[in-house]
Amino acid sequence: RMLRRVLCTMLFMGTLPLLAEMSQGHISVVLLGATGDLAKKYLWQGLFQLYIDQVSSGHSFTFHGAALTALEPGQKLMFDVLKKLACPPDEPPNRCAVLKDQFLKLSQYHQLKTAENYTVLNREIEMLLHQEGLKEAGRIFYFSVPPFAYTEIARHINSSCRPPPGAWLRVVLEKPFGHDLESAQQLAAELMSFFREEEMYRVDHYLGKQAVAHILPFRDQNQQFLDPIWNRHHVERVEIVLKETVDAKGRTSFYEQYGVIRDVLQNHLTEALMFLTMELPANVSRAEEVLQCKLQALQSLRGLEKHSAVLGQYQAYASHVQEELQKGQDYVSTTPTFAGVLVHNDNLRWEGVPFLLASGKALDERVGYVRVLFKNRAYCTQSEALRDAGHSQCKAKQIIFYIGHGALNSPAVLVSRNLFRPVMPKSSWREVVGQPDLRIFGQPLSDYYVYSPVKERDAYSVLISNIYHGRKDFFITTENLLASWAFWTPLLNSISHQPPRLYPGGVENQHLLDFEMVSGELAFTAAEPVELLNPDRSMPSDYKTIQSQFRQRPLVSAWSEVLISQLASDVEKAANRAVAHSGQFHLALSGGSSPVALFQRLARHHYAFPWRHTHIWLVDERCVPLTDPESNFFSLHNHLLQNVRVPYFNVHPMPVHLNRRLCVEEDGGAELYAKEITALVANASFDLVLLGLGSDGHTASLFPNSENGLEGAQAVVLTESPVKPHQRMSLSLALINKARQVFILVVGKGKHDITTQISRVGHEPRKWPISGVSPSSGQLVWYVDYEALLG
Repeated sequence: RMLRRVLCTMLFMGTLPLLAEMSQGHISVVLLGATGDLAKKYLWQGLFQLYIDQVSSGHSFTFHGAALTALEPGQKLMFDVLKKLACPPDEPPNRCAVLKDQFLKLSQYHQLKTAENYTVLNREIEMLLHQEGLKEAGRIFYFSVPPFAYTEIARHINSSCRPPPGAWLRVVLEKPFGHDLESAQQLAAELMSFFREEEMYRVDHYLGKQAVAHILPFRDQNQQFLDPIWNRHHVERVEIVLKETVDAKGRTSFYEQYGVIRDVLQNHLTEALMFLTMELPANVSRAEEVLQCKLQALQSLRGLEKHSAVLGQYQAYASHVQEELQKGQDYVSTTPTFAGVLVHNDNLRWEGVPFLLASGKALDERVGYVRVLFKNRAYCTQSEALRDAGHSQCKAKQIIFYIGHGALNSPAVLVSRNLFRPVMPKSSWREVVGQPDLRIFGQPLSDYYVYSPVKERDAYSVLISNIYHGRKDFFITTENLLASWAFWTPLLNSISHQPPRLYPGGVENQHLLDFEMVSGELAFTAAEPVELLNPDRSMPSDYKTIQSQFRQRPLVSAWSEVLISQLASDVEKAANRAVAHSGQFHLALSGGSSPVALFQRLARHHYAFPWRHTHIWLVDERCVPLTDPESNFFSLHNHLLQNVRVPYFNVHPMPVHLNRRLCVEEDGGAELYAKEITALVANASFDLVLLGLGSDGHTASLFPNSENGLEGAQAVVLTESPVKPHQRMSLSLALINKARQVFILVVGKGKHDITTQISRVGHEPRKWPISGVSPSSGQLVWYVDYEALLG
């Protein structure tokens, strides 16, 4: 009876309490993938550390390594790893030697390949417990296997290897948890069919990094100092960075599928971001409260767009892919090995604060950190040489959670001395002094209060301990996982074919990967070195704006970016003219995707725009609540209104939602909007109406053969769309044609056919509603990009 002999030996050594006190039961730990790289490097060492820490806790343990390999070779591979397990430096050598010997005796190898194998494992665990007269506390199954194997293993555990009622089950899952939102949802649904949410522990090993794990306790213990300054009024920016010197060689099959954003930013850096931005729960020790606050922080992040990121790829990556994946010399990969992403949080605490997330391979140094840089409003009259440098209010003020490596080469928490002396738990963190020559972010170490862990612990040791203790707040729930993928997937889709900037790697990168924030977007600071393959051939930038005529009206045409810039300038000119003339500018805007770029341009580049005197109206609206992402107002708010200072009472959404129902004729929403226009807009003539063009010739929400809005004098009408959501509210042609100016924006290759068709038709609004737009005493201008105009 091996377990009994081990227990007796431990009693003799004084490392166990009396057997009478051992009432907590037995834990079986099953490590699947026991001979793989992760298990060899980290997991067995983490399990050994758990055994050392908990051998006197009252629980007894057995450790079951499992893999597909047959019994004899698998057993040899596993025990070769176990024999090399290292004793922690703070553990007395004699005690550790005994514990290691017992750990090996409590460990055994199993081939787990078939359903029968799992049944046999279950039988062996039950038999052992029965022989030793032990009660089962629970089972831990650690999935150190590829995700494609999860479902089959989960099915086997659920059907034949669950512990009996009264004992808990903890299933530990390693990333990647999907490739995008859809695949993550599919994998989550499969796992939820076998396990309950409380049984699943999704690992992000960054949550076990001591500096990252201490962000939340640090915020909680230093509330008296942080509460006044942990907000947009005091924080200038936040940087969350993981740099690596190694390249992707040997991992290109994984990297080609995932790339740096999926590998690092979507998980590790996002988790650190959540610890920084989430509201503090009432009790940071309550997992449910922590997880709920993290979810709320995720849901308050502003959506990412293509220009939220800069991408790079080290030059040798292509050859690594060709070599390892047997690709041809002409194979081109757009997989990024470097990414910088600008994230914004739209809650009141963080609105306007830039959060920069960056990671990459083949960079100049290996380092990870979370840096909170505070605004500095001080001016110091006295020369620096005569001041107390450590407490100078003119020096940078920052808090740094130093994850590891780099100049410090260990985890640390640094707080600028001109901020405050932090409260740190003395049992786990100690103040560091000395190293006067060391500089962190351009400042000597003496400018900071510096703390490092009393006992450095590997991330996996920390997480395995948390699994044992059932600390769910150190792991990723299904809800948080899907919220994270919902945030990152749109960006991943938008950049999927975007060529990354090539960089040589290491110190030779110089300034090539430096980037900056420009009007809410990211851009590399240095121009990319390019070689023109055909320098005599005209480039797109050589074509300037074309001004001509379309349907006997002025036409402005250019590449889409130049076109949007011109349109935004023309809208601002119209606004200034109207304000100079009447003190107000009444602007009616269409929905859909076409004007989004215009909204962003106006918000990010036109700071002199007279928003204070501007009234914003809707040309049309879908009959959905205004908070629905399908709503035109929702898009207008996200891309324009929340970024400019339009007085609240100057914003006029269409009343589609009255009496707790949508677009019911008896509620009179259309009439209400018409009356509001008549009351506020002189002669019901908007200063400017912005329209788009649908692929069927519709404009606003006036569709071919619409019963309402194409004829007659009614100003605002309810209409039917051929696509969902079908019900719409729209300005009529009669009202649109009373405007002083009408701009029609048409962009994209998908609009080429309808643009060509419309150029040839006459005034046929029932068939082509756009052809009915003809201001009676105002100006109509077409803004059509080259792709729509020329195909």
